[in-house]
Amino acid sequence: MIWRTSKRELELSSVLIKGIVNTTPDSFSDGGEAFALDDAVRRAERLIEEGADILDIGGESTRPGSERVSADEEIDRIIPVIRAVVSRFDVPISVDTSKAAVAEAALESGAEIVNDISGLRFDPQVADAAAAKGAGLVLMHSRGEFSEMHSQTPVADIFAEVENGLRESIEIAVSRGVSHDKIALDVGIGFGKTVEQNLSLIANLARIVKKFEECPMLVGASRKSFIGKLCNEPDAGERLGGSLAAAIAAVRNGAKILRVHDVRETRQALKTAKALGLLD
Repeated sequence: MIWRTSKRELELSSVLIKGIVNTTPDSFSDGGEAFALDDAVRRAERLIEEGADILDIGGESTRPGSERVSADEEIDRIIPVIRAVVSRFDVPISVDTSKAAVAEAALESGAEIVNDISGLRFDPQVADAAAAKGAGLVLMHSRGEFSEMHSQTPVADIFAEVENGLRESIEIAVSRGVSHDKIALDVGIGFGKTVEQNLSLIANLARIVKKFEECPMLVGASRKSFIGKLCNEPDAGERLGGSLAAAIAAVRNGAKILRVHDVRETRQALKTAKALGLLD
């Protein structure tokens, strides 16, 4: 399987690791750590050294209780980082945004993938921006408006909900000119789902993967609150063990891309799991 971006073809015979660079003061796990430009570039460099295949740069926190920032503020946070990273490293840059204006600015500055946590629900013109540049596009399943994504009443059938939501997102993207070979999907772990539903989605991910065989599946379970609730660990930074277990299970069940905070540790866990025969 190949995933095409505006600059390259990404081979998916082995799992791709997407390292997270949050240029925000309030992200749930690492808010403030990469808020300043120099700190963000240093984090990007460290993630690349640890083996990140892609960097995901975001300027708006989506943690429970977070508030939206303007497109201008989001652009001010991420564009200097994208430009600095692109000028120093040859690594695919993904912009984590659900605003078309931000996506356009990021792609103009060197990003080649757009990661939309709303699956085009908030701003369908994100697809226009991706199509215009031939960018890769990650469509994530979520429910509700921005301020309500984490407080939605759980649905009875999470698999039907995710499948229908992803199918609708794909239809919007394709209708606006995004080709199937540019689209990746994300089941949206932690967004409006119970602990049990998050666990079930990872454990039975193959069911979703089979429905969308033409699109690679991305899973972002790193440090999520379901791990904290399951393991009684309120500190997001202390959820590495649960994150690695979720990563191995996700890959075993068909994930081709992992979005993680801890790149080195994830690579080590995957290599060991493969050596043990747990992964192909």
